[in-house]
Amino acid sequence: MTHSERPILTDPAELETALRDGRYPDGGPVRVLDVRWGGVARPADKPDGREAFELGHIPGAVYVDLETELALPPERRTPQDGRHPLPELDELQQAARSWGIDPGDTVVVYDDLKNLSSARAWWLLRYAGVADVRLLDGSLRAWTAAGHPLETGTGDAPIPGTVTLEYGALPVIPLDEVAAFAASGVLLDARAGDRFRGEVEPIDPRAGHIPGAVSAPTTANVDANGRFLTPGELRARFEELGVTDASPVGAYCGSGVTAAHEAVALTLAGFAPAVYPGSFSQWSNHPELPVKTGE
Repeated sequence: MTHSERPILTDPAELETALRDGRYPDGGPVRVLDVRWGGVARPADKPDGREAFELGHIPGAVYVDLETELALPPERRTPQDGRHPLPELDELQQAARSWGIDPGDTVVVYDDLKNLSSARAWWLLRYAGVADVRLLDGSLRAWTAAGHPLETGTGDAPIPGTVTLEYGALPVIPLDEVAAFAASGVLLDARAGDRFRGEVEPIDPRAGHIPGAVSAPTTANVDANGRFLTPGELRARFEELGVTDASPVGAYCGSGVTAAHEAVALTLAGFAPAVYPGSFSQWSNHPELPVKTGE
C-alpha cells in the first residue's frame, strides 16, 4: 500500500476493533488524538477543548492543543505570519513524540466539530511525513452514537514515541507564489461565502478574498452528521467549481485550519491539493497585496 493509497477515513466500528486488537489490520498500532478546539465555537475564555476532553474522550486518546502544538505558539506569531503559522519542525516532532507516536503507527484524529479542527492534525502530520493518519468520520458524535464508551479525566501520559518528522510530504503554497497559483490553477477559499464576498469579516484586518480565488465553503463537504460526502459526490462538487486533473488545485481559509479540511475532501475526491498555510489572515495583513470583494 503506497502513501497515497492509505485510507483517509475510519469509522467507529473500525476504530473500536483497532483499539481492542491494538492495531489496524491494514495499518499499524493505533494512536488516537483528540483535537478539540474552540475557534468560534467556544467562548473566548475557553478556546481549547481540554475541559471537554477531561469530561469525556475516546479511551486511550491523547489531547492535542491546536493553538500551541499544531501551530507556532501565539506569543511567537506576528500578524504578517497569519493566525496559525506552522510550528517549527523540531517542536512538532517533540509534541508528536509526547503523544506516543512511533514510526509505523496508524494515527487516528477526531474532534467534536465535524473534523474541522482535527483535519489540521491530519494534514500537518501527513505534511511532516507520517504515512498513515485517519480521521474518525463523523467525529466524536459518531463514536457516541454507535454506543461506544468514553473515559474521563486527563488520562495517563503515553510512553514517549520515537517518530522522526520532516516537512515536505504534501504540497504547500508559500505567500510569494499564491498570486501565480491563483492565476494558473484553481485556488479554493474554504471560508463561509459571506466572508469570501467581504460582507463580514470578524477577525482579519481586511474583508474579501484573494483575487482569482473561488468560493468553496468546506462545510458543504460534509453532511448534517459531519460525515464526508462520498468521493463521487465530492468530485462532482469540485468539478463544478472548475477543478480538473489537468490543473493544480489549492486551498486556503482564514488561518490555515479549515483549509486542511478542504484538502481532506479534495484528496477523497481523487485530487492532490496544495495548501496555503498562511491563508487569508496572512494575506490580508500585507497591505501591498490586493484583496477583492463580491462574487
